Amino acid sequence: MRTNRRITLWVALIGLWMLWSIPTLADPSVESTSSARIYKLTTQQQQSFESLTNQLAQANVVYLAETHDRVQDHQAQLQIMRSLASRRTLVIGMEMFQRPFQWALDQYLAGQISEAELLRLTEYQRRWGYDWELYAPILRFARAEQIPVLALNTPSEVTRKVSRTGLDQLSFAERQWIPSISTILAEPDAYRQRIRQIYEEMHQGKGTSAGFEQFFLAQVLWDETIADRIAIALRRSPESLIIVLAGQGHILYGDGIPDRVQRRIPQVRSQLLQQVTVILNPASEVKRDPSIADFFWFSP
Repeated sequence: MRTNRRITLWVALIGLWMLWSIPTLADPSVESTSSARIYKLTTQQQQSFESLTNQLAQANVVYLAETHDRVQDHQAQLQIMRSLASRRTLVIGMEMFQRPFQWALDQYLAGQISEAELLRLTEYQRRWGYDWELYAPILRFARAEQIPVLALNTPSEVTRKVSRTGLDQLSFAERQWIPSISTILAEPDAYRQRIRQIYEEMHQGKGTSAGFEQFFLAQVLWDETIADRIAIALRRSPESLIIVLAGQGHILYGDGIPDRVQRRIPQVRSQLLQQVTVILNPASEVKRDPSIADFFWFSP
């Protein structure tokens, strides 16, 4: 029983590592990002909002990497998406919803069910749990503008089972929600080491090698499932711009989700796949290193 509780804790923390919370004092529906500072890492120079969105509009996939409970991050996401919607056909991918519940998202966007029904049918509170009003303005915007929203994430039941018994024990029904097992790669080493640091901090140096491997495999499964869903969307709608909302830990350095998308679909319509990463309000200890991301966004 103690082991099961420990595994459940690990799974609950997957995807939350390297997320830095600050007090959320503002109404998430209010745009207060007009004076944001935007920093391009490759040139080490500040950018205007117009310059940022011009560059994002040229991409195939844009990652707006968040701290889940920080209202300023969600304000920035909404402002950026509103600007891009006037230039490109958008598809929004959300880590916050799990793949089996795509049908409920589709019904909500089509106006067939209410917001309350969406929360109930997707089991939002149990499977994600962050304050709904952080994400509600984004879903309302998508519904009003008829922008498709993709449920990207692995079902919790599958992640828990993999963390306990590995991938090989999944049933045929469970495997339908994840990519082919042969495409799930527990690498690279740099990613493994960053996850190991989080694991060791959680367990105060008392974790086991086997426990870490289970923890890391569950994290990778989450990343690979999201990457697979993005790749499918790119193939189905190559002219669209995919906006991905996910936690910063999945996006930093690119070796969580972006590199796994690149591996699956290196080009779109004979052109190289262009992915752009924007880290929203990074922690002060995150270096301005071009290997970390393309842009940093600092809200007022």
